[in-house]
Amino acid sequence: MTTPSEPGNGRLDPSLRAIMSERRQLINLAYRLLGSLAEVEDAVQETYARWYAMSRQQQQAVESPGGWLTKVASRLCLDLLGSARARRERYVGAWIPEPLPDRTEWINGRPGGTADRVTLDESISMAFLVVLESMTPAERVAFILHDVFRYPFAEVAEIVGRTPAACRQLASSARRRIRTSQAPAAPAAQRAGIVRDFKQAWEAKDIDALLGLLDPDATGIADGGGLVSAVLRPIEGGEQIARIFVDIAGRAPNLTILERTVNGQPGLVAQQDGVTVTVMAFDVPGDRIKRIWAVRNPDKLRSWTTG
Repeated sequence: MTTPSEPGNGRLDPSLRAIMSERRQLINLAYRLLGSLAEVEDAVQETYARWYAMSRQQQQAVESPGGWLTKVASRLCLDLLGSARARRERYVGAWIPEPLPDRTEWINGRPGGTADRVTLDESISMAFLVVLESMTPAERVAFILHDVFRYPFAEVAEIVGRTPAACRQLASSARRRIRTSQAPAAPAAQRAGIVRDFKQAWEAKDIDALLGLLDPDATGIADGGGLVSAVLRPIEGGEQIARIFVDIAGRAPNLTILERTVNGQPGLVAQQDGVTVTVMAFDVPGDRIKRIWAVRNPDKLRSWTTG
């Protein structure tokens, strides 16, 4: 299996540099497959542990070290996805993928971690990741490897443990899920303007303005993970969402709302006393907000928290 490599920093020996230069690729792949930075770190660390567990002779016999690392990481993610389903059934409330800040907007001033290595594009928008969560592990792996990372089905088949034809069907099924779940997004500038208007209406506790920005059938989903207060069930309807946001503004007068890029898209961050307590992602397919995802679980906000 082939995979692109990045140049090293010149301080490592050539073989080690070649291996370590694949780290960004593995992180990008694993985040799209798992949606959790903690699981990404575990998968990538285990991938490298398996490489260094081999003898020097075994390593030299590997024709494409990058391909070997990708194959191992993908199989580990496939296994993790299977066990994650069971864990998420026991999760308190809704489970939302971990939100990522833009590397130019680091709040904690400590770039260089796992989150900073994820390339922000349409394949990690919150709307996209949420659809991925509805797929079977095999569908998700086949789709991400083929459609996002452009691996041929013959190589995908080696990872998933199915025939190339079966992997083609898995990816096709995944594409159908994407098409039926996602409407075309509004232009970026329009989305940013609508999110900005939502922020201003929320701060002003202007319920009529909020209602004008929310689709009547909008859905709001919060993820507190049982660690902080959060609505456990999806909030259905624009009016109900608007009333809840006005209520939040009334009960937390010291809340600071900031415009931030969340998973490559316009979003909002709520802070109390300088500490991020909520990160919000928005789905804006037209001129109104269709879905809001509010991540409050502090374990998922480490990339956003002031150090």
